[in-house]
Amino acid sequence: MSLASSEKLSWWRKIGYGLGDIYGGGSGVIIGFYYLYFLTDVVRLSPGLAGTVILISKVYDAITDPFEGVLADRTRTALGRRRPYLLFGIPFVFLSFFALFFPFNAPAEGQRFALVVGAYLFFSTVVSIVMLNYNALQSELTLDYHERTTLSSIRIFFSTLSSILCALLPLEIVKRFADVRQGYIVMGLAFGAIFALPFVATVASTRERKEFQKPPARFDWRQAFVEPFRVRTFVDALLMYLLAFVAMDTVSSVLVYFMKYYLGRGDEANYVSGALLVAQVAALPFYVALSRRIGKSPAYSLGAGLWMAAMVTSLLMAPQSPRWLIYGFAVVIGLATGGIVVMMYAIFPDIPDVDELQSGERREGIFSALVTFTRKLSSAVAIFLVSQVIGLAGYVRPVEEVVNGATRLVEQAQPAGFVLALRLIFVLAPVLLLALALLVARHYPLTPERHRRLSVLLEKRRTGQAPSPEMAQEAADLARILVRG
Repeated sequence: MSLASSEKLSWWRKIGYGLGDIYGGGSGVIIGFYYLYFLTDVVRLSPGLAGTVILISKVYDAITDPFEGVLADRTRTALGRRRPYLLFGIPFVFLSFFALFFPFNAPAEGQRFALVVGAYLFFSTVVSIVMLNYNALQSELTLDYHERTTLSSIRIFFSTLSSILCALLPLEIVKRFADVRQGYIVMGLAFGAIFALPFVATVASTRERKEFQKPPARFDWRQAFVEPFRVRTFVDALLMYLLAFVAMDTVSSVLVYFMKYYLGRGDEANYVSGALLVAQVAALPFYVALSRRIGKSPAYSLGAGLWMAAMVTSLLMAPQSPRWLIYGFAVVIGLATGGIVVMMYAIFPDIPDVDELQSGERREGIFSALVTFTRKLSSAVAIFLVSQVIGLAGYVRPVEEVVNGATRLVEQAQPAGFVLALRLIFVLAPVLLLALALLVARHYPLTPERHRRLSVLLEKRRTGQAPSPEMAQEAADLARILVRG
């Protein structure tokens, strides 16, 4: 084993890097659990318009994300390629999240729609630039296959702790104010600061690899945006990621509706979410240890299979179900999804190594941008489709009342067709998506042994070792398996 491929990181560097995902994990949970509800019930957009807001943002990302990745890869500063974007993004993380949950109250629905679109585009731009560079940085901190899994677990630990707070606290903050709009303003300010400040530690604790800072090659748009999708390892990893995370998006986007309008326990939605996320944290050490024994893809498959089995049991839940059944269900889902999350964030840092085998370049930014773009686009499409189904099923928005100057929302009875559609979305969508994910994971080509061989070959190239017939044969064998498939 080469020195470069077996390097270890200090705890200060691991923790400093991990703190940055307080933003990525937490903001995603708040948006996933509460944003569609915020748009329909607080800003009072129709479900169709609410879903369109998110879809517009992702079309915008489709244009901007890939070019942001190229720009990051070609950046050269004294701080490196990634950290300047994290440093200068700190104030914009705060401002954009505050704008995202500002309860616009223009008299016309079209005006409210336009204001929300503008706020979402601002947030989307900031989160794309910051998280693209944050994700890309992980590949540079260590080249060791298993150390990347450890780093991923620490990152997901902070991400999940943030997610727990973001599942439990936002509505608690809102409930403390008689005026629901004022509650959302305070919530936006508080979490904007919580998400922005940890990046100070991330920038201070991390360092970028000098050997990855060589002058970039001439830009080729085809190599940047087309060739990655011809790398089998990347395509398989991307499919595993999208299928599982879209399943998460679908469940989280309807969870509040499911708890409120089917189970009749809307006030417990944030506690159920919290139980799920606590279980995710508890599951991390198990999956890290398991991946060292059987590999990352098999550990991912175990989590996906457990999640599928658990979703079927949700058909047994009813309004009269005991509390232990509902919270037990959430805990099992958390134990399952914890494996999916930590394994995917351990798998992606390996992808630029496979790309370097073919291109000779380090293009973490481009791959991070492509992952970010496809993730947000697929999430937007999923939430858009869910919002359309909710609207077509007859969802009735709350009626807004103002009592003594405070805005209050009065919920309305929902038709039986809406409740049935809600239950079907909650169960069938994730089960079908996870079944496809398991098929892809079964044939994922980058095993621990193949990554070891790849690391040795790449280090010989980086140190300028003279090419030999053995190296050429090894490169051809690995390319056949990992690139062409």
